[in-house]
Amino acid sequence: MAQGLPSISAALAALGRPVLASLAALGRITIYAAQTLGHILRPPFYGREFASALLNVGWLSLPVVGLTAIFTGGALALQIYAGGQRFSAEAVVPQIVAIGMVRELGPVLVGLMIAARVTSSIAAEIATMKVTEQLDALVTLSTNPMKYLTVPRVLAGFLCVPLLVGIGDIIGIMGGFLVATGQLGFNPASYIKNTVDFLQTADVVSSLIKGAVFGFIATLIGCYYGMNSGRGAQGVGGATKGAVASASILILAANFILTSVLFGS
Repeated sequence: MAQGLPSISAALAALGRPVLASLAALGRITIYAAQTLGHILRPPFYGREFASALLNVGWLSLPVVGLTAIFTGGALALQIYAGGQRFSAEAVVPQIVAIGMVRELGPVLVGLMIAARVTSSIAAEIATMKVTEQLDALVTLSTNPMKYLTVPRVLAGFLCVPLLVGIGDIIGIMGGFLVATGQLGFNPASYIKNTVDFLQTADVVSSLIKGAVFGFIATLIGCYYGMNSGRGAQGVGGATKGAVASASILILAANFILTSVLFGS
């Protein structure tokens, strides 16, 4: 029995180490987020960096967001129709597509696409700057790297991603509309009326709130991992991989928390 105690202790230690490491990393990210928020309203402001971040996060993300949303909306319509046939409830396709895209699929898929495209890009860019000692050069020039690199990107993500989510919601609903009217035999006017009548203001507002939170998370995590990357090519690769994985997990966790808060009752 005594011989079994060391093995149990070793197993518990093996389980506890990654948990403690994750909690420590979450604490460091929280501190980094608080520091970023503290710098947002304090000058100086770097308008050119902010404009470049708006272009990268917002405009250049539109194609991937649009394609993801339209195919998701179309597939959702097919699945709901096939499931509804089992209960003779095919008519609910417009309502379920609308609420599914606006409340959940639209914000989450846009957030994950931003994590895949923007978070990885930011992490790789800043990590490369660290490896090539450009961050040290900024400090030498009396420029705060957080003010110059993190704040514009985080602010751009916070402002742009809700707009991308709104556009993605519309395109996703349109994808469901095209499939339902072109393949499933729905009347176009009736489909649009059912969609508009069913959606509520709270659904749209919750979607935009989720977009703002997801945009903040995606850009913040990219900056954090870039700033804290290791040296060399392996450091850049590790920062990029870790940033995408962490941003995706945090976005899904934040989605659960926000859904519980906004619709838990």
